[in-house]
Amino acid sequence: MQYKFHLNNLRIAPRKVRQVVALIKKMPVQEAEALLKFQGKRAAPPVLKLLKSGVASAANNFSLSPEDLHIFNIFVDEGPMLKRFMPRAFGRAGAIHKKTSHITLVLEEKIGGGRKKKKVESLVSAKGGSARGGKTSEDKEKIDFIAPKEIKPKRKLESIARRIFRRKAIG
Repeated sequence: MQYKFHLNNLRIAPRKVRQVVALIKKMPVQEAEALLKFQGKRAAPPVLKLLKSGVASAANNFSLSPEDLHIFNIFVDEGPMLKRFMPRAFGRAGAIHKKTSHITLVLEEKIGGGRKKKKVESLVSAKGGSARGGKTSEDKEKIDFIAPKEIKPKRKLESIARRIFRRKAIG
């Protein structure tokens, strides 16, 4: 089951908060806490506070242990922008946009042994198995490999004059 927690109107730009949030996505809660404690970014303490609050709420309201929780998703949206003006030359005013962030944390309870294992389908030969219907040593699992993509031929080397005198400027 998933549990959502919000932090609204954080006075740090969303772009800067997303750098911190990207580090802890899909992590167990204890690892994320340890990472955030020693993160040097200004957005790390509020994200850590939200994470601790979410874990405490899940433990109190739903009687879950912190060891069983991991971060299913965490994302940052833009909040309302505070608009201020700075006086400039010749009677003009320069706009200052103080951006805010909304952080949404989604915790999920781990079920079972952690990671899910992918099933590998075995291809049984056309002859069939042994007389009992079981697999013989020859009928073990076979895996088809995908051929690598075709390599495109490289372009011809351009002459020096062609590289220097182009019709359009690069850069």
